[in-house]
Amino acid sequence: MALPIVPLAGAALKYGAVALAGIVVLRQAAQAGRTDQRAEDALDDLHDGLTAHRPRDRGPQLNATARLRRVIRLGRTGPGIEIDAAALGRLRLRRV
Repeated sequence: MALPIVPLAGAALKYGAVALAGIVVLRQAAQAGRTDQRAEDALDDLHDGLTAHRPRDRGPQLNATARLRRVIRLGRTGPGIEIDAAALGRLRLRRV
């Protein structure tokens, strides 16, 4: 059974061009990042799990933290990969 290459090639070129244009736009829009050691230390100090609280002195502000640490192993004694995901969040609503 013959495979119709021409329609597949046309679609591949079209979607490939769109993907390439998207990559070019994202690379131009991306800014050089920096590592802030204070933020790294704050993320390392988080406790496991999810927390949320409203500080009394901040009005309607809501602060939240989340941390997940897991070790995934292939087999019982094989090498593992440690996953450490941490996030800090703030939602502040105020009238202007």
